[in-house]
Amino acid sequence: MRDVFKNYHPLVNFLYFALVLAFAVVLRHPLAQCVCLACGIAYSIQCEGRKATMFSLKFCLPLLLLTAFMNPAFSHAGVTILLYFPTGNPLTLESILYGVSSGIMMASVLVWFTSFNRVITSDKFIYLFGRVIPALSLVLSMTLRFVPKFKAQFAAVTDAQRSVGRDVSTGSVWRRTKTAVTILSIMVTWSLENAIETADSMRSRGYGLPGRSAFSIYRFDDRDQAALVWLGFCAVFLVCGTMVEAFGFRYYPSIRYQSLDAVTLSFHLVYLLLCGTPIFLNCLENRKWKAIRSAM
Repeated sequence: MRDVFKNYHPLVNFLYFALVLAFAVVLRHPLAQCVCLACGIAYSIQCEGRKATMFSLKFCLPLLLLTAFMNPAFSHAGVTILLYFPTGNPLTLESILYGVSSGIMMASVLVWFTSFNRVITSDKFIYLFGRVIPALSLVLSMTLRFVPKFKAQFAAVTDAQRSVGRDVSTGSVWRRTKTAVTILSIMVTWSLENAIETADSMRSRGYGLPGRSAFSIYRFDDRDQAALVWLGFCAVFLVCGTMVEAFGFRYYPSIRYQSLDAVTLSFHLVYLLLCGTPIFLNCLENRKWKAIRSAM
């Protein structure tokens, strides 16, 4: 499905992901965390399909389970003791739930940051911060695009080495190690050369000099203005919700949480709408195009 939200102004895209990632880390209520993770996975699947599903199963689910099992092994706080380990340390319900909560939080950040990396491209990042912090914005832009470029170059180098009989999956241990070191040396050399070439290219174009103009294809229209107003409302509303502890949830030493009533549910509903904003926009655009096709 076509990602309509990606075509919004870079300021709207960046502010949205900044809000979602910030609240994903701050809000520790299980309902809010489940909403954040579910919307992040749904948005990724909506845009990337099977690829996003495999990513969630290969990385997010193991990360969640690992954190859920690791925390009770090292943290023994809590008043609800379920059993005792052979070492004499207790296994508490609070430590298990806190581990699950931490795993959901980390998985949510991973999923949303993957979408951030897909939507906020290097040209958008430089457009937003090129004049404010030109050196840092260039470094961050290069960092964001380095991983996919490195992955593609690594695959090309591996295939080239395999074609001349140097395969890391065959041969003795010494031969495979030697081939892996050769590939690693090639990749390090390529990375350094690529960084130097990029720096020389940007310097020759006068990047970062005072008074330098820049071409931009982005225009802030009424649609972006409405989205910015909506994000501002959500930010203020949810900050007020955190101040009145509508998302309050305590794990240690005992579990305490804010009861769900009409007021607290309103904050959770706004948070659901915030996390699901790009999903709703894509569904609305899809329905619009289906209506246009049916009318033709």
